[in-house]
Amino acid sequence: MLHSEFESLGLMPACLEALRHEGYEKPTPIQSASIPSLLAGRDLLGCAQTGTGKTAAFALPTIQRLTTAANKRQPRKARSLVVAPTRELAIQIDASFAAYGRKTELKRACVYGGVGKVPQIKAMERGVDVLVATPGRLLDLKNDGAIDLSAVEIVVFDEADRMLDMGFIHDVRKIIALLPPKRQTLLFSATMPAEIESLARSLLDNPVRVDIEPEKPAVELIAQSLYYVEKGCKRDLLVHLIKELGVSRAVVFSRTKHGADRIAKTLHLAGIPAGVIHANKGQGNRTKTMDAFRAGETPVLVATDLAARGIDVDDISHVFNFDMPTEPETYVHRIGRTARAGASGSAVSFCDTEEKRLLKQVERLLGTAIPVVKQHPYAGVKPAPTEEDLRDAMFEARSKERMRARGQGRGRQGSPLGAPRGGQAQSPRQQPAPAGGQRRDGRQPPRGGQARQDGQRGRGQPDRRDGSGNRQGQGSPASARPAPRRDAPRYEPPARSSRDVRSVIDEITGRRS
Repeated sequence: MLHSEFESLGLMPACLEALRHEGYEKPTPIQSASIPSLLAGRDLLGCAQTGTGKTAAFALPTIQRLTTAANKRQPRKARSLVVAPTRELAIQIDASFAAYGRKTELKRACVYGGVGKVPQIKAMERGVDVLVATPGRLLDLKNDGAIDLSAVEIVVFDEADRMLDMGFIHDVRKIIALLPPKRQTLLFSATMPAEIESLARSLLDNPVRVDIEPEKPAVELIAQSLYYVEKGCKRDLLVHLIKELGVSRAVVFSRTKHGADRIAKTLHLAGIPAGVIHANKGQGNRTKTMDAFRAGETPVLVATDLAARGIDVDDISHVFNFDMPTEPETYVHRIGRTARAGASGSAVSFCDTEEKRLLKQVERLLGTAIPVVKQHPYAGVKPAPTEEDLRDAMFEARSKERMRARGQGRGRQGSPLGAPRGGQAQSPRQQPAPAGGQRRDGRQPPRGGQARQDGQRGRGQPDRRDGSGNRQGQGSPASARPAPRRDAPRYEPPARSSRDVRSVIDEITGRRS
C-alpha cells in the first residue's frame, strides 16, 4: 500500500495508483503543505528549491479537480494552463501530467517554440484539459486564433523568478489579461524577490503561502569544493577532474553559449562524450541531447543556466560550475541538480581572478566558505593564449574597429562624409575637382580609361537635367518630368586625344603603384 501520509492528503484512488506506479512512498514538504489547499480551490504562492517535488504538488490536485468537475472540453480551449519559461521544462511538466494522469482520460497538449506550429494547432482543435506552454508560443498561437484561454479554470505559473529574469513579465501580463476573472491561480518560484511579491499581489486572491526554505540549499548531502584556476586553464582542469574523480553523470554550467560550445569541443577532443544545450540550439537537437543524457549515452551535459532550468535527471553525480554565476541564488539552483531523492553528490566550482567578487556573494548566501582544493595540476599556472583565444581576441578587435569606423563615418552632425574640425563637410559639388580627370571619390574611372566628367553619364550618354538641376530619370515619375526643350543646345563632351587618355591612365596607374 501507498504510505498513509499520501492517502491523508485527500487524493483520489486514480492519483494514488499513479503515485504507486511511479514508486513514490511519501510526500515532500511542498506537497504536504500545498495539495490539501489546492484541492479546496485556494490560490497559492509556493516557494521551494528545484528538485523538491513542486510539479507533483500542483499536477496531482489539478488532475483531480479537472476529473471530478462537470465541465467538458471545448474546441480550441483549455481547461487548465501551465506556463513555464523554457521548452525543456514545459516538456518535463507535460510528461509529469502524463504519468500522474495515466489512470484518467484527460487530454493534454504542450506548445513551445523552436518547432512547427501545425501539430500544435491540430492538438488544440478539439480542446484539451491540460495545456503546458511557454509564453512566446502561447501568445503566438493565440494571435493566430488557434488557442482560446477564456475557459481556463486553473492556471499555474511555474519558475516565475526565471520568467522575470528572461524578460517574460510583459508576456505574463498579456496572458493574465486573456484569462477569465474567476479561476484558481498558482504561482511557484524557487526564490522570492520583490518582483515576485508584486506579481503575486496582482495575480492571487487571498492566497495560501507555502515557504520551504526558499534560499537555503540542501548542502548536507552535497560535497562542495573550490578550485582557484586561471581562465585559460579551466578546460584542461575540467578534463583532468572528469577523468580523476570517477564522474558517472555530470552537468557543466557555462555562463555563455559560446563558452558552452568551446567546453564541449574540448571534452570531445579529450575523448569524453558531451552534449550541449543552449538557446541557439534547435529544439530537435536539444531533445536528442537530453534523451542521450538521460539514457547515459552521453555522460556530460554542458549547459547555460536558462537552458538547464527545470532539468530533472536522476543520478547526477557531479555538477561543475565552470564559470561562477553572476547571481548567488543561481549557484543554489545549479548544485541542486545533484543529490536528489536522498542520494549524495558533488559540486565543483572553478574561480579565476576576475570571479572572486562573485565567489564572495555565493559564500555570503551560503553562510560559509566553500572548501578550497589547493593542490591540483593547474594551481598558479598562467597559460599562454591558444590559437583559438587569439582568434577570438582578433575577432573582437576587428568588431570594435568596425564600430569605431562606422562612428567616424557618420560625423559629428550625422553627415555621411563626416565634418572636419572647425567646419562642415563639403558636398561633392563643393569640393574642387582633382587634376587629370580622376574621380572625386578616389576610385578608378570607368572602363575604357576615360574619367567621367560632370554632366556626362556612363558610356558617353548625356545627362539631362531640368531647370532645378535634378536628374531626369528613374527617380521620378513621368508626370513630374518637364518636357525637353527642343531649342536647347545638345551637350557634346569635350574631345580628348589618345595622348590625353594615356596620360590619365598613366597617372592613375602610377598613383596606385
